[in-house]
Amino acid sequence: MAGVKRINLALQGGGAHGAFTWGVLDRLLEDERIEIAGLSGTSAGALNGAALKAGWLMDGRDGARENLNWLWEQIGAVQDMRMPAWMSGFLPSPGLVSDAMQLSWPFAVTDTMSRLISPYAYGPFYRNPLRRIVDQFQYDMVCADQGPAFCVCATNVHSGKIRVFTGDEISTDSLLASACLPTLFQAVEIDSEHYWDGGYTGNPALFPLFAPALPQDIVIVNINPLDRAEVPKAAHEIQNRINEISFNSSLLRELRAINFVQRLIAGGAVEEGAMKQVLVHMIADDELMRELSVATKLLPNPYLLKRLKEAGRNAAEGFLDDHFDDLNQSSTTDLEEMFG
Repeated sequence: MAGVKRINLALQGGGAHGAFTWGVLDRLLEDERIEIAGLSGTSAGALNGAALKAGWLMDGRDGARENLNWLWEQIGAVQDMRMPAWMSGFLPSPGLVSDAMQLSWPFAVTDTMSRLISPYAYGPFYRNPLRRIVDQFQYDMVCADQGPAFCVCATNVHSGKIRVFTGDEISTDSLLASACLPTLFQAVEIDSEHYWDGGYTGNPALFPLFAPALPQDIVIVNINPLDRAEVPKAAHEIQNRINEISFNSSLLRELRAINFVQRLIAGGAVEEGAMKQVLVHMIADDELMRELSVATKLLPNPYLLKRLKEAGRNAAEGFLDDHFDDLNQSSTTDLEEMFG
């Protein structure tokens, strides 16, 4: 199709906030001018990527959207996402819902237990609640050579290094490893190595998308706010900001490296073709995400999942309106300004 733009997608992790990515993907899949060539995902981003790829191979764009809907229905969204327009005016803002969840007893219990009790203390009663969902993925399609190239990121507990799973390496265990918060879940063992959440070392990893066969453009779907104007002072605000900084640090390191390479290429310091010129874009809604918290990441709430999906669709719509013509031509994220 003339005018088709080939892109890679880098999908961040962030628990239930991954419903924002669901909305972004839902909108991008509607646009036949966009071809998704590569996917790199961590935690919730890995689950979104697996659902998209399997659905794509089953029934193209419609199959991918349907499979993403299924995934988030399993995680906690209501099946019928419609809501009368008049009703939305009576619902609280996401920030108020977040505050209420932050003070709720389910979060208080979860938060306290995660600080005082190791997930290994449950012995034979331990279960990872995500397993029942992740077991249902069609791995012959998730791991297939056809469709978008797909990789999953996890952190090796022993070495502290990133592990990128591709092809037949992707399984229930590697997806659970990518989403394994060590205060809540036992480390996932794969080939005698143990893994925690990929967000510590690659949220998500960008370097697998530098492969020569993949396009230059990397569109990062960012669900952890990069900036906050206010200094957090309440205990839960401090913990929330620590979480955001920790899970953005690996992404910022890779973006800084891309900026360095771009300056080398622009200055003629490397031979043409010796390094790939990467075009970086970002889809985010930091204003909404700054209203939310760790509580809304850990406790899926149907109302917030709906709002996050809508916000993701709106953010993708705005990105396409503003930057479709820039795709395959130039970066729309100013790395010089970001790291200046």
